Amino acid sequence: MQERIFVNPQIHFGKSCVAGTRIPVQNVLELVREGISFSDIICNYYSDLKPEDIQACVQYAIDVLLIEDLHVAVPTS
Repeated sequence: MQERIFVNPQIHFGKSCVAGTRIPVQNVLELVREGISFSDIICNYYSDLKPEDIQACVQYAIDVLLIEDLHVAVPTS
Protein backbone atom coordinates (compact mmCIF):
# COMPACT_ATOMS: atom_id res chain seq x y z
CA MET A 1 0.00 0.00 0.00
CA GLN A 2 2.99 2.30 0.29
CA GLU A 3 2.77 3.13 -3.42
CA ARG A 4 -0.67 4.67 -2.79
CA ILE A 5 0.66 7.44 -0.49
CA PHE A 6 3.27 10.03 -1.43
CA VAL A 7 4.90 13.11 0.00
CA ASN A 8 5.98 15.99 -2.20
CA PRO A 9 7.32 19.15 -0.56
CA GLN A 10 5.64 21.24 -3.27
CA ILE A 11 2.15 19.82 -2.73
CA HIS A 12 0.22 20.78 0.43
CA PHE A 13 3.46 21.85 2.12
CA GLY A 14 4.78 18.29 2.13
CA LYS A 15 1.73 16.70 3.74
CA SER A 16 1.13 13.09 2.75
CA CYS A 17 -1.37 12.69 -0.11
CA VAL A 18 -3.01 9.88 -2.02
CA ALA A 19 -0.80 9.05 -5.01
CA GLY A 20 -1.98 10.52 -8.29
CA THR A 21 -4.12 13.11 -6.52
CA ARG A 22 -3.74 16.21 -4.38
CA ILE A 23 -5.96 14.69 -1.68
CA PRO A 24 -4.30 14.87 1.74
CA VAL A 25 -4.33 11.71 3.83
CA GLN A 26 -5.51 13.82 6.78
CA ASN A 27 -8.68 14.86 4.94
CA VAL A 28 -9.53 11.24 4.18
CA LEU A 29 -8.85 10.18 7.77
CA GLU A 30 -11.10 12.94 9.11
CA LEU A 31 -13.97 11.58 7.02
CA VAL A 32 -13.29 8.06 8.27
CA ARG A 33 -13.26 9.40 11.84
CA GLU A 34 -16.70 10.88 11.27
CA GLY A 35 -17.97 7.40 10.45
CA ILE A 36 -18.52 8.08 6.77
CA SER A 37 -18.38 4.86 4.78
CA PHE A 38 -15.72 4.31 2.16
CA SER A 39 -18.36 4.28 -0.57
CA ASP A 40 -19.82 7.59 0.65
CA ILE A 41 -16.36 9.16 0.81
CA ILE A 42 -15.85 8.16 -2.81
CA CYS A 43 -19.33 9.14 -4.01
CA ASN A 44 -19.77 12.38 -2.07
CA TYR A 45 -16.27 13.73 -1.47
CA TYR A 46 -13.45 12.26 -3.55
CA SER A 47 -14.59 10.45 -6.68
CA ASP A 48 -10.95 9.91 -7.70
CA LEU A 49 -10.37 7.54 -4.77
CA LYS A 50 -10.71 3.80 -4.67
CA PRO A 51 -11.47 1.83 -1.48
CA GLU A 52 -7.83 0.67 -1.52
CA ASP A 53 -6.71 4.31 -1.34
CA ILE A 54 -8.76 4.87 1.80
CA GLN A 55 -7.40 1.67 3.32
CA ALA A 56 -3.90 2.90 2.47
CA CYS A 57 -4.60 6.16 4.35
CA VAL A 58 -5.63 4.23 7.45
CA GLN A 59 -2.59 1.95 7.16
CA TYR A 60 -0.33 4.97 6.69
CA ALA A 61 -1.59 6.46 9.95
CA ILE A 62 -1.00 3.16 11.73
CA ASP A 63 2.51 2.92 10.28
CA VAL A 64 3.34 6.46 11.42
CA LEU A 65 2.24 5.60 14.95
CA LEU A 66 4.28 2.40 14.92
CA ILE A 67 7.51 4.26 14.28
CA GLU A 68 6.74 7.09 16.68
CA ASP A 69 8.96 7.25 19.73
CA LEU A 70 7.24 8.35 22.89
CA HIS A 71 9.31 9.85 25.64
CA VAL A 72 7.44 9.87 28.90
CA ALA A 73 8.80 12.03 31.68
CA VAL A 74 8.94 10.24 34.99
CA PRO A 75 8.56 12.55 37.98
CA THR A 76 11.49 12.49 40.34
CA SER A 77 10.98 12.36 44.05
